[in-house]
Amino acid sequence: MRHRVVVTGVGVVSALGHNAAEFWQSLSAGRSGIATLESIDRNQLRFQNGAEVRGFDASKYFEPRDIDLLDRFSQFAVVSTREAVTDAGIEFTPELRERTAIVTGSCVGGQSTEDEGFVSLYRNNSPRGNPLTIPRVMANAGASRISVEYGIVGPAWTVSTACSSSNHAIGQAFRMVRNGDVDAAITGGSEAIFSMGFLKSWEAMRVVSSDTCRPFSKDRRGLILGEGGATLVLETLERAQARGAKIHAEIMGFGMSADAHHITQPLSNGAARAMRAALADGGLRPEQIGYINAHGTGTQANDATETAAIRGVFGEHANKLAVSSTKSMHGHTLGAAGAVEAVAAILAMEKGLLPPTANYTTPDPACDLDVIPNTARAADVEYAISNSFAFGGLNAVVAFRRWA
Repeated sequence: MRHRVVVTGVGVVSALGHNAAEFWQSLSAGRSGIATLESIDRNQLRFQNGAEVRGFDASKYFEPRDIDLLDRFSQFAVVSTREAVTDAGIEFTPELRERTAIVTGSCVGGQSTEDEGFVSLYRNNSPRGNPLTIPRVMANAGASRISVEYGIVGPAWTVSTACSSSNHAIGQAFRMVRNGDVDAAITGGSEAIFSMGFLKSWEAMRVVSSDTCRPFSKDRRGLILGEGGATLVLETLERAQARGAKIHAEIMGFGMSADAHHITQPLSNGAARAMRAALADGGLRPEQIGYINAHGTGTQANDATETAAIRGVFGEHANKLAVSSTKSMHGHTLGAAGAVEAVAAILAMEKGLLPPTANYTTPDPACDLDVIPNTARAADVEYAISNSFAFGGLNAVVAFRRWA
């Protein structure tokens, strides 16, 4: 038996705020969280800006012993999950603990912890490593901590598919609930990437903007890195309704594909296959989609390629579609991107207000879509999709329906 799957809880920690309300307030105002980097020595970098989670005090959320055990990316995963679970009003009974899955996404795991370990070993010549390095670094640390906090003993794992990690995680959780493998799922992703070694690696790729992120704008100069975490609570519709839960949205379909093309250069056909697969999985026609939260990184290659993919899938309807990249405000959160942007898409439908593509200046003929430039737009949208396209040519798309 196939079940309908609904989202009953959301939580976010991002450069736009430490909870979903703050996140939405910034999104709807078109207010960017991109600013001068504070947590790193900028003098060693060619780029100076990032979307950091500023003012995040771990001691407000964790005991000292837990701070020692959890890397920043895990902290984001747990804090956003606590908000989502509270929002859902869900009680994990002994039976539900066995019937709940945890599926998270992360691109690089405990990057800061790893960087600190290498500095200690290679620069400071320390003969001993931190005994907590491995549990802090492992990409599944967030998922594991969530299982401990809530006593969840059902399936729990982490997906790592670069920038598509969270969308792949949401898709797998959705399928498990839909297929009846579990009754509920906690899913999303988190990332904390502001360590010198990692930033220098991105610098070498020459895809990071020297100023800000301008997706789809002709004068775009590249992406802006961000950090954060977001979580969704998924349940079967019948379970949510039986307990009188507030429902944010319904997940209609999930699609994924591989480009089989190039490790870093995107291919429009691959992205298009994932979008078509998500629509087919949800039994949706292209003309039913009213909004796309685009991958929209702000690089020359991605934005033009994604535009071509959208036009290939939606045809003439692409002229009527509203498309925006919220990375223009919260930055590219890598493995957390799909989860952060899923919450953005869900709230946009729920609030009847589509977030803009911020920092937009000049139309690009290669990106000839309605990208909601700079100012949010009131709109009655019933169906939306959220795109994630990763290095390695790995694509994942989730389709949502507004809950009336």
